[in-house]
Amino acid sequence: MRNVTLVLDDGTKFHGKSFGYEAPVAGEVVFNTAMMGYPESLTDPSYAGQLMTLTYPLVGNYGVPPFTIGDDKLATYMESDRIYASAIIVSDYSEQYSHWNAVESLGDWLKREKVPGITGIDTRELTKVLREHGVMMGKILFDDEPNNVPTAEYEGVNYVAKVSCKEIIRYNEGENRKKVVLVDCGVKNNIIRCLIKRGVEVIRVPWNYDFNDMEFDGLFLANGPGDPDTCVEAVENIRKFLNNPVVRPCMGICMGNQLLSKAAGASIYKLKYGHRSHNQPVRMVGTNRCFVTSQNHGYAVDNRTLPAEWEPYFVNMNDGSNEGVRHKTNPWFSAQFHPEACSGPVDTEFLFDEFVKLLNK
Repeated sequence: MRNVTLVLDDGTKFHGKSFGYEAPVAGEVVFNTAMMGYPESLTDPSYAGQLMTLTYPLVGNYGVPPFTIGDDKLATYMESDRIYASAIIVSDYSEQYSHWNAVESLGDWLKREKVPGITGIDTRELTKVLREHGVMMGKILFDDEPNNVPTAEYEGVNYVAKVSCKEIIRYNEGENRKKVVLVDCGVKNNIIRCLIKRGVEVIRVPWNYDFNDMEFDGLFLANGPGDPDTCVEAVENIRKFLNNPVVRPCMGICMGNQLLSKAAGASIYKLKYGHRSHNQPVRMVGTNRCFVTSQNHGYAVDNRTLPAEWEPYFVNMNDGSNEGVRHKTNPWFSAQFHPEACSGPVDTEFLFDEFVKLLNK
């Protein structure tokens, strides 16, 4: 294993060993407090451009499942077609793995997909630095190549355009099925699975595609990476949908929550270090119902800027930030967290049921 150094923007350095692809990389350093689910997290397009730190100390012990495509045209065990995170940073990488469904080690997978990995980092200390300072840019450098320094880009980059599909893709087609247009900002496969499981046809369109002239029964706004303020075209298309005299149901998740809120007239701000974990507590506004949720986002909706006809749907119990919005009269709502939670808790998957009920009204 070659010696590597993680250098943060404030000059802080962490020394470790390389166990993935051997190339320097730069990106936004974030931390994820989940105890498992690295195959799903690494393949989540929302991590595009980010160096993902896992706070759980032992990583890689259950290997990596095979990349297979199911009858639904989706990867069976992954959340997309490849690894989207720019790198992974762990405390202790397990070279030996054991799992009934594993076909290769995490290190071999990273090398095959050309994604760097660092082990031996004090991820507790790194997380403390990020919590105190907030997320910041960082570089993974190889100690024996001091002059090979990559350039970091994240702020202002439209990562949604980088990860979205380039053409329309249809799933679960059928004449008598309700048709849902899904705006792909970096959608996780399990969102599509959850819709297919409920018997609807999914029409997946690129992030900036004007879907308003299509025939469909409902609109779904998917998750995605980066800054929602870079997605001007998507917001304009959603605003046209909201202003259409024909009212149809709409549901959003994660980035979808932010884009729906922006289309309604609200503003977005960047969180200090984001929510990336399987254990974020949220409360349904107006009730005492609380849920444990899986999350992965660095921006939030400013509740104070929501128009009068909109209201917060969920609130984060840790920091009070917005976790969803809903219209007071029309069938439009969203969640900042991941109801499909793959991996993570499935406490809020009922939101998909609520959306499909609205389609059938």
